[in-house]
Amino acid sequence: MNLKLFIHSIFTLALSTNGYAEIPRFVKQIQLPDNRSTIQVAEGDNEPRSIGSYAIRLYGGSNPDFPLDDFITGQIHPRDGAVERLINTDLNGDGVGEVVVVMRSAGSGGYLSADVFSWQNKTLRRIQSISDLGPKDDPVAELKQLARKK
Repeated sequence: MNLKLFIHSIFTLALSTNGYAEIPRFVKQIQLPDNRSTIQVAEGDNEPRSIGSYAIRLYGGSNPDFPLDDFITGQIHPRDGAVERLINTDLNGDGVGEVVVVMRSAGSGGYLSADVFSWQNKTLRRIQSISDLGPKDDPVAELKQLARKK
């Protein structure tokens, strides 16, 4: 085996045995109530599932056949745990929905946290965060309770 082929083989083996490559990262999108706009949430490329970042992106949906062609805005946020769910709900009962990104810690406790985003007027804004919820708690119920207290 020549040296060039040997180095290529070692490099290929190293890439294929990367522990993160075998665990699929979270990538989900939801269509918003206007039936045009889409929000996508994705964990960072090549990051471990247990810690890293996630991106949240808002797309305008100008072409329904290609919902991710019309990028409007986006943000990147840190995460301590894996993104578990993406929920579209009206937390405060004002008739305008919010998007909730739910994360679960990787430790033995499996604690939950959540970030809440609004998307009005072609802007995306993180408006609330909650953390240290129990592993069986309902983040949406907890967030709605906080909204009622405000």
